[in-house]
Amino acid sequence: MTTLSKSIQGGEFLIRETDAQDIFIPEQFTEEQKMMAQACQDFIDTEITPNIEEIDSMKNPDLVPSIFKKAGELGLLGISVPEEFGGMGMSFNTSMLIADIIGAAGSFSTTYGAHTGIGTLPILYYGNEEQKQKYLPKLATGEWAACYCLTEPDAGSDANSGKTKATLTEDGKHYLINGQKMWISNAGFADLFIVFAKIENDKNLTAFIVEKSFGGITMNEEEKKMGIKGSSTRQVFFNDCKVPVENMLSDRENGFKIAVNILNIGRVKLGAGVLGGVRTVTSLAVKYSTERKQFGVSINSFGAVKRMLAEMATRTFVSESLCYRAGQDIEDRMDALAAEGMPDAEAKLKALEQFAIEAAIAKVHGSEVLDFVVDQGVQVYGGMGYSADAPMERAYRDARIARIYEGTNEINRMLMVGMLLKRAMKGEINLFEPAMAVSKELTSVPSFETVDTSELFASEKDVLVKLKKVFLMVGGKAAMALQDKIEDEQEIMMNLADVMIEIYAAESAILRAEKLVSIKGEEACKHQIAMAQVYLSEAVEKINAAAKEAIASFTKGDEQKVMLMGLKRFTKMDLINTKELRRQIADYMIEAGKYPF
Repeated sequence: MTTLSKSIQGGEFLIRETDAQDIFIPEQFTEEQKMMAQACQDFIDTEITPNIEEIDSMKNPDLVPSIFKKAGELGLLGISVPEEFGGMGMSFNTSMLIADIIGAAGSFSTTYGAHTGIGTLPILYYGNEEQKQKYLPKLATGEWAACYCLTEPDAGSDANSGKTKATLTEDGKHYLINGQKMWISNAGFADLFIVFAKIENDKNLTAFIVEKSFGGITMNEEEKKMGIKGSSTRQVFFNDCKVPVENMLSDRENGFKIAVNILNIGRVKLGAGVLGGVRTVTSLAVKYSTERKQFGVSINSFGAVKRMLAEMATRTFVSESLCYRAGQDIEDRMDALAAEGMPDAEAKLKALEQFAIEAAIAKVHGSEVLDFVVDQGVQVYGGMGYSADAPMERAYRDARIARIYEGTNEINRMLMVGMLLKRAMKGEINLFEPAMAVSKELTSVPSFETVDTSELFASEKDVLVKLKKVFLMVGGKAAMALQDKIEDEQEIMMNLADVMIEIYAAESAILRAEKLVSIKGEEACKHQIAMAQVYLSEAVEKINAAAKEAIASFTKGDEQKVMLMGLKRFTKMDLINTKELRRQIADYMIEAGKYPF
């Protein structure tokens, strides 16, 4: 059992070294979890893949709801719902795994995620006993479909500025909801709506559980979208929708807090939820590169194509590593809080709030890896990649939404840095003391001690220690120089976020490779080691560029020179032959005929 005193807190990866044995890696899933994943994959193979064209055409309005109900019959919609409410009551990381596998289901992954995440979890985490008893069994089994009504035409990232109103009737028994919501996934066939509205002149939103049968709900036609065409997306209008007062979810004005906390879950789940897609696209690219002949040979015999394949695999491996590391940290925190007597739902919410920074990192990194992988997939396919007759065209279009929903990546970048600085200001995380130590180190005589590289990963870990100093140096100076105006300097916030993301990603990959070596031995893990090393090499360059841009934007003169010298010192890494490592990775993929890790 992980105790709160020992367990790492959200954001602490920047100031604490993590032992490889303390993280969870995907290779550790149990046989039961693997069986659930296989059942999910079988569902995709039998229900989604053969019907993908018909799903995307939306010509048969009954098709997606019928597939959705089959998912419910298999238990896939109730992974996170406790058994007492008709679900399977499985662990948080198991729900991450199922989101991962369902990521290969194209449009249906949005249908699934909207129902099981933002549609169901507000009731699970914030509902009272009567609400849970009434609604969760229907949602867990797929008898009812759910959607989440937060976004409005003038309230996207600034969700709390929504204009939808809830007015108490004279007899005090109902609220009349009036307003407009847009971009509502599953709206076309939903039976239940989680609706956010303001009562009177309240500052904050209040959440309501609204049944379609209450009436007063109308919709526009399905939105015509760039991608995820097979998922229902509509504008929803509430016209004197009569909601019983007992259907208020949690307390009055608690809606904004519900929205924020549910989005934390959505973000980390989205990080996992792209993985099935990126593995599928990578495997398709490997297969096509073997079949496609040019100049008498398969195109995967060319170095340029090998580089693309290896990069696709490397970034996928890294995103897997950081997602499941974050997922287990969240789960460990849930267990530790519950063991100390905190009610289950509250423990889950507190744990998710604690790791909101890592959740944002998972969302941003995962969605950008997905974008990269589908882009490279189109490139490997060449002209066929642009054809709607080949799978890459759909994957390319479907991928684009991931950088937008659950908060745009720009918003998430600023959130992760803002949250970290706020926690440091409150004394919840000791960030400023290490930052001051790094500041003193800049003006001291550099140490010329060499790292003992005889131990595997010793040099990589030394690089990671120095990269964390980059964040402490730049973030500490920026916080001191700009103080409460730092959040207005969005470009600097995004620079700092990029440094954070690359540190967490590179460290997660190194730790996963190290743990795998402890289980299987060095020779059996040489390709995983290679991917971790290639990514670290790339991360150093990205961190250097982001930090340099930040330094240039708020320093000058001698201070700037000192910081640039520090940056040079902290981003120093022995040159590695990434070309050769990528070729080894690609050759292994080509031999396996798929993403084999």
